[in-house]
Amino acid sequence: MPKTSEQKRKILELCRIFEERTDDEHGMTAAELIGALDECGVSAERKSLYGDIDALRDFGMDIVSVREAQRTEYRLVSRTFELAELKLLVDAVQASRFVTAKKSRALIAKLETLTSHAEAGQLHRQVVVAQRGKSVNEQIYYSVDTIYAAMASECMIRFLYCEWSASKQLVPRRSGAFYEVSPWLLTWENENYYLIAYDHAASILKYYRVDKMLSLSILEQPRLGRDVFEALDIAGFAKKTFGMFAGDETVVTLRCDNSRFGTDVPMRPISGRELQVRASVAVSHQFFGWLSGFGSRIRIVSPESVCEQYRRYLQDILSLYIADITDITGNYPEEDVP
Repeated sequence: MPKTSEQKRKILELCRIFEERTDDEHGMTAAELIGALDECGVSAERKSLYGDIDALRDFGMDIVSVREAQRTEYRLVSRTFELAELKLLVDAVQASRFVTAKKSRALIAKLETLTSHAEAGQLHRQVVVAQRGKSVNEQIYYSVDTIYAAMASECMIRFLYCEWSASKQLVPRRSGAFYEVSPWLLTWENENYYLIAYDHAASILKYYRVDKMLSLSILEQPRLGRDVFEALDIAGFAKKTFGMFAGDETVVTLRCDNSRFGTDVPMRPISGRELQVRASVAVSHQFFGWLSGFGSRIRIVSPESVCEQYRRYLQDILSLYIADITDITGNYPEEDVP
């Protein structure tokens, strides 16, 4: 191999050795660096090695020399990502339900290449500890990319929209008929990607969960619904659709043991820890389901019409378990009274 090519390769191999084998806490002596280069099939002398290290420093690599216990070590002490930042990214990948377990492992393996082998072990230990439910749809990453491409080119898309079967398989809705919509916005809500798109057949905006899409492709037709989308209050739509789900929006007064609505709604203390809260919500079965999850710790004060809807909602549920309920207050058939 010509001398110039050999020198170029030596610099590249030395760069990789510093990135993979050294960090803030781990260094290598000149002799160890020469040995590592020899393992790669590259010969080096101590004098030329010092010049190569200086060249890497000039290139921007933060290589320092540290004198410890009768030996001088060389370490790469700063990188594009600090270890704490990589841990944060690993946690984000592992916590994302839409990222499948297989893709999580692949992404984390790539993140591990951004630090030394020693520090990568700490990232690996984090992954083992964090076990969370994951999506099983491997196509979601490509679906997101395709949707962004369609929005950039302002084209419609088509896809199969699915639901989960009892056997945990994605089964297309509409007997396998394709959906054709105009994509306008991707949003991240409740640990899932959602597409907000214009359905030209219904002349309204709808939302679709991206991990339930299969066979997604871009159509040549230009997308529709610009005027509808531009008139949309995106924050309000997301809050109503993903926060309390769709329904008639009503101002409801609630009493609860502490605020479960954040800081953007009016509230006042009643007694002790009890608060009275006024919030605009989309009254629906989903809202009542959220409400019932808190049991007796939260109740509707007004309006009475919403109170009555909630009573009927609870009574319908109880009727599945207790026969001949006469009302929601506990007047059960005599034979059921203890």
